[in-house]
Parts: sequence; C-alpha cells; structure tokens
Amino acid sequence: MDTKADDEGNLPIVVEFTGGLELLFSNQRKHQIALPSTDENGRSANLAFLVRYLCQSLMTGRRKDMFVTDGTVRPGILVLVNDADWELEGEDQYELKRNDNILFVSTLHGG
Repeated sequence: MDTKADDEGNLPIVVEFTGGLELLFSNQRKHQIALPSTDENGRSANLAFLVRYLCQSLMTGRRKDMFVTDGTVRPGILVLVNDADWELEGEDQYELKRNDNILFVSTLHGG
C-alpha cells in the first residue's frame, strides 16, 4: 500500500460513519478527506489526530459527546481500519496511510 502523502502534504483517506453517527457529520455517511500528513506537533498523522481533525473540521452536529469522550472515541463506537478492528492496529496510535478506509460504527441506541 502506498503510504506517501500527495503533493500538498495530505493523506487521501475515506472516513465512514454509521449507526447514527452520520447525523453528526452533515447526514453524510461517506467522506473523502485530504488529511494533513502530520499533526500539530509534526508527527505522522495517526487515528488520534484524525479524531481531533474530524471534530474540528468536519463535525456539524453539536453533540460532540456522542462521538468522543476524554479526547478519544467514546465507548460503544467500533472503529475499523481497512475492515480490521482498530484494537488490532494499535487503536488511536495507528499511523494513517494513503487510501486507508476508517469506519466508525455506533452501537449506542437512544431510547
């Protein structure tokens, strides 16, 4: 898999939301993102940076607490990296690669 950033220093990735999370992101399930290849500190972009980026740049809903708690993805949300559980990939420390597909699935249901 090609891990290089594009000419502007961005990583093209696909981010998907299901289980109601899409309501927080313009009611859109799938997003093509050009994520900066480095975080605020100059380190390679990882899932923790992606979550911060999504909250700051893509989230349109006001219920940030439905997606993150204590700076990370809240319990009850499954995260898949290229169809593999993020726990197998190092969770939020996973370094993103060009054309990765990240899927966030809420298992939480209101009542």
